Amino acid sequence: MSINLFMSFIFSFLRSYERLLQITFHTFRHWKATMEYHKTRDILHVMQMLGHRNIKNTLLYTQLVDFKDDEYVARVASSEKAVCELVEAGFEYVCDHNGSKIFRKRK
Repeated sequence: MSINLFMSFIFSFLRSYERLLQITFHTFRHWKATMEYHKTRDILHVMQMLGHRNIKNTLLYTQLVDFKDDEYVARVASSEKAVCELVEAGFEYVCDHNGSKIFRKRK
């Protein structure tokens, strides 16, 4: 197959699917950022992945993500043994409150 025949095939295919012509590198960048946030739920990770210096720029990429699904199970640990058990169970540290440590895990 000659290159001219191949190129005419590609252009005729693209003309029949005009939406494909609207996809750009930037579209893929938005898609990757949204999928990465959906997977990790870590906006700082996505910000670092995209190379942004300002979190506001990164938040533009996640505007289509539904934040209502962010439901957590919360646990409180007051001893070192309880902290180890929660970390091993997949809980993440949130903060200290009155000498106890608060952890959370996505439902």
